[in-house]
Parts: sequence; structure tokens; C-alpha cells
Amino acid sequence: MSREQEAVARARKAFQTGRSKPIEYRIQQLKNLQRMFTERQKVISDAMKKDLNKSEVGTQLYETMGLEGEINLALKKVKEWAAPRPVEKNLLTLSDTVYIQPEPLGVVLIIGAWNYPWAVTIQPLIGAIAAGNAAVVKPSEVCVHTAKVMESLLPLYIDKELYPVVTGGIPETQELLRQRFDHIFYTGNSAVGKVIMEAAAKHLTPVTLELGGKSPCYIDKNCDISIACRRVAWGKYTNCGQTCIAPDYILCDPSIQDRVIAEVKKSIQDFYTDNPKTCPDYGRIINQRHFKRIMALMEDSTIAVGGDNDESDCYIAPTVLRDVKPEAKVMQEEIFGPLLPIIPISSLDEAIKFINKGEKPLALYVFTPDDKIINKMKNETSSGGLLANDCLVHYSVSSLPFGGVGNSGMGCYHGRFSFDQLSHLRSCLIKQLKMEGVNNMRYPPHTPKKLGWARFFILNSVDLGWAGRMALLAVLAVVAAVVIQNYLL
Repeated sequence: MSREQEAVARARKAFQTGRSKPIEYRIQQLKNLQRMFTERQKVISDAMKKDLNKSEVGTQLYETMGLEGEINLALKKVKEWAAPRPVEKNLLTLSDTVYIQPEPLGVVLIIGAWNYPWAVTIQPLIGAIAAGNAAVVKPSEVCVHTAKVMESLLPLYIDKELYPVVTGGIPETQELLRQRFDHIFYTGNSAVGKVIMEAAAKHLTPVTLELGGKSPCYIDKNCDISIACRRVAWGKYTNCGQTCIAPDYILCDPSIQDRVIAEVKKSIQDFYTDNPKTCPDYGRIINQRHFKRIMALMEDSTIAVGGDNDESDCYIAPTVLRDVKPEAKVMQEEIFGPLLPIIPISSLDEAIKFINKGEKPLALYVFTPDDKIINKMKNETSSGGLLANDCLVHYSVSSLPFGGVGNSGMGCYHGRFSFDQLSHLRSCLIKQLKMEGVNNMRYPPHTPKKLGWARFFILNSVDLGWAGRMALLAVLAVVAAVVIQNYLL
């Protein structure tokens, strides 16, 4: 057996023992994971510094703090999430027990991404643990140092048989995808997402695909442009633009383009000083391959701000491109870097038309004081998420489902959505072997009279309190007796 096969086999064998299912065990594993982030923050931050030039504060702010909050929420809510969920009944099932029982899917494969390697790898793991699954964790090999730290730390804190870490590159991932899983959770790009989905289809394995795309940002000329550009600059240049929900490009009226450029430039200086290369809070492109890809995207556009670069350091300065044409290279793919194209657009309707010509994005941003504009953008476009007057922060709200639509992904997670995504919501109806006479309405021979009574009992739903249910049950018992005696026998 290959190393990957052995990891999957061990995880499945451990899951079959049933030890991942008790709520107490799930809670203990989550607490252990929580302890890891408290005790090993320095090790985690040092690796992130080597991989993406993230500072220790930046690592906590954008990576581990959100995970700590997610774990706290799961610890607080897992008993509630895992409990049977009563559902509405019809008259025929009024005396029955009808509910949804969440149950673990089995063995989940989690394939992480390199841009936020802890956040997007461990967050679905938290959901997998809370839901009672086993999980094989595959960190991105692109973040070399972080992958090694993840491989060494996780087995020290959580069950290494239930939650093995498999490192490696494309061959190792391909070998994992040949194995049978009960769910695959992938974060990355749409091209690889299609490969994941094709591999999963061979085993009829469900998938969650957290992808990306070109997330538009519309700036209304009547908004506070200074504040809008400050928030856009933060959202764009955080992690050197390597964020799946970063604003990919700006749409704005030609009359405000110069002001937008000036305000973004001012915010860059405020955030990263006059020399971002020496600023500890400004990151680096992950590797030289991506550096060359991003640099090539600028070739046919006009640089308004920035443009400085150093291939040996994988450094590209925060950059703004002006008067960008729709056919420009930078508009043909998700940028995933610190380039901010501005496309002058004549009206809100033209902006909506432009957005709808492309694939559905993971996020859509609109800056305006006008609720009518926000509602029009919401009603006439489609995206994974919509955020008005800010960037990125919807990712931090656990009560909101985070996920894409169309080319930007399928499925969602965060908080209870992670739990439900990685659970089977099992339908349960518990009847008793009594009141058989009522069932005569469904048994042959079928008659119009039986159909009439069936329609009455089945098509009427009830959602009453306990006292109301008891009173209705008593009434229905009398009705049923009459029906049985006079019509059905």
C-alpha cells in the first residue's frame, strides 16, 4: 500500500471503531486543537513568515484568531447541532415522532490552499471533527514550511489515526483522489476543482469546492470615496493580493477615476509606508512562478501607482492600473496578486451588465450610501456573497454561509454550515403499530372517498405547541374513529 492508501485505511478503521462519534470525544479533540494554537503560535508564525512574509500579528489576525473563534463556537454549539431536529408534521403523522438526525458522513478528505494555509485547511477540519467524522488533511505543498509544521503539530494534539496529515505535491494528491472518501472538501482554483470533481464522481463522492474568480468592486460616485478606497486598498493588498475574495477590479464612473487612484495611493502609503518592500506588514508572492504570471498580466495596461518589483524577493509593490480595457490580459483571469485594475464604466446598469458577462464571482462589493443601488446590485447579479461598503469581513461572520456559486464553487461552510455540510441529515420517522384502521385510506382497493380523506390528512400540516397538539390529537382520534367506522371499512 502507498503512504496515502495507508493513511486513508487507518482513518477508516479508526472511524469504524465509533470513537469519533461521542460528543464528549469531539469536544476533547476540539479543545486539543484549541490548545495547539495557544501553545504553538510562535512555531506557526515563524513558518508563515518564511512562506508568505506574514508577521506574527498578521498571522494571528488573518489565520489563527478566526480558527480560535470557530473552535469556541463549535464547543459551545456542538451538542445543539448534533441533537435531533424536530420537523413540521402533517395530520397523518401527528402521533408519530418525526425528526432529522445529523450523523457523520465517514472519512472526509480536506485539501487546503496555500494563500491562507491554516485558515482554509483547519476550518473545515473543525467542522469535520464537530460532525463526528474522520478526516485526512492534505495541506498545500506550495507553503513548504507551513505544511511541515502542520504535519508535525497536528498528530501531537489530535487523534493521529482519525485525522492523519498527508504531505506532498501533485502525485500524492492524485493518489489520494484515487481512494474512496465520503466527502471531499477542496479550496483552490476552478481548474483543479474540475479535476477534484471528476475524481470524486468515480466513487459518487459529494464535494465542497471553495474556488474563486474575479470579484468585482463597484464604487458609486456619490459615496465617501476616501473611506471606500481605504477599505478597498485594505481588502486588495492584504496578503499581497493573494486572497480568494479580494476585490479583483474596480468599476467606477470616469469622472472619479483620478480621485479613486489618489485615494488608493494615499491608503497604500498609510498602510505600508512609502516603501512597502521594507514594511513588515506587506507580504510576498508565494513563489517565482506566480511572480512571473502576475507580472505578465500588466503588460498591456497603464500603471498609475506602484509597479515596482524584485523577482529574487518575489516582491511586487501595491499597484493600480488605470483605464483598463475589458480585453486586457489582467481581465482574463483571477489576478491573485497586488494589481488593482480600474475599468471606467458609464452607469450602474453598464456595471451590472459587465459583471453578468463574466462567471459568477465568489464575492461582489458595492460602495454606495444608496440602498436602492445596493438592492439593484443584489437583485440583478449573482455571487457567492455580497458585501456593501466594505471588503472581506463577511468571511469572519460564522452565522453567514461562506461559499461560491457556479464557477466560484459549490457548497458552503463556517459555523453550523460546516457541521451540516459534513453531516448526513438523516430523515427519521418513528411510528407505532397502532391505529391501523387509519391506514386503510392508502390500501387498495382505492376509491374516491379514500382519496378525499387521504388528501385531508396528508396535505394539511400542523405546527402547534404541546397543548395544541394534544387537543388536536384528541379531536383527530374521534374523527379517525368515525372515518374508520363509516367510510373505510
